[in-house]
Amino acid sequence: MEQLVDRRDNNFTYLSQKLIVDSRLGTMADDERLRGKRVILVGDSINRNQWESLACLLYSVLPPSRAHVEVHSHVYKVFRSEDYNCSVEFYWSPFLVQLDDSKGQGRAVLRLDKLDASAKNWEGADIMVFNSGHWWAHAGKKIAWDVFEHDGKLDENMEVESAMELAMKTWAHWVKTKVDRRRTRVFFRSITAAHNSKYKCFGKTMPLIGEEYSKIVVPELVVKTIERVIGSMEVVPVKYLNITKLTQFRVDAHPGIFSLKKGEVHPDCSHWCLPGVPDTWNRLLYALILLDMQKATLQLETDQISSQKIRKFH
Repeated sequence: MEQLVDRRDNNFTYLSQKLIVDSRLGTMADDERLRGKRVILVGDSINRNQWESLACLLYSVLPPSRAHVEVHSHVYKVFRSEDYNCSVEFYWSPFLVQLDDSKGQGRAVLRLDKLDASAKNWEGADIMVFNSGHWWAHAGKKIAWDVFEHDGKLDENMEVESAMELAMKTWAHWVKTKVDRRRTRVFFRSITAAHNSKYKCFGKTMPLIGEEYSKIVVPELVVKTIERVIGSMEVVPVKYLNITKLTQFRVDAHPGIFSLKKGEVHPDCSHWCLPGVPDTWNRLLYALILLDMQKATLQLETDQISSQKIRKFH
């Protein structure tokens, strides 16, 4: 797993070991809810972080003899358990829509009305976890696109927020038309905090306390755009896994200086150590899945009772 780093500070080691034990008590595998299921996580490297966490947690509780990870490239990875006939897949797609950075037109083009090429592989999954946002918030030389494309026309002047909303609506249309709501549960994880400003993670070994978290800036326009689009989705409801505030506190939980390679000077204050914070996201995801299943069961029972009453009346 890429974010497994050698953290030697005692507080982090204690918190992480406790989290491993707690997480094993409530994984999806305990009651076999993953048997025969296909789970996909689609998004940027932070979603890859979450996939790594989920793969590690499952590997720790499923029979290991026939569980393995396949790494095809940085854009596709999969954990498989032969005994449970289940898979947990990761697809790298930071915008969810198509980025053509081959420079075939001399510029990197972000196509706002075309989903990423990997979308053909998303269909049919039982649980879907998407994320986007971080790459939309990049500035300067980190911006991945040179120009937007929409309705076959190139646009150099479109505001980022408008472009992101169009891209999110393209994704929302795919969910509406391609996802079977009777079978598939769809989740969207919120953006996570990056402690790259005044509160750099360098040397930090304890979480922020009190109202300190509020000083950690997150891209509000990006957050509002995501929440606005998700809030408008009715045909196939999407559960919003909002972990932003939770991550704002955890300045201590990044790879930071522990992941620096020779010659590097900037600590990684965006990704997350494992075991660590992404394990909590997966526990919350599991809780949402359980809650959704209980609601579905209750609705089914209610419908059956109503149907019986109607037949009895007639």
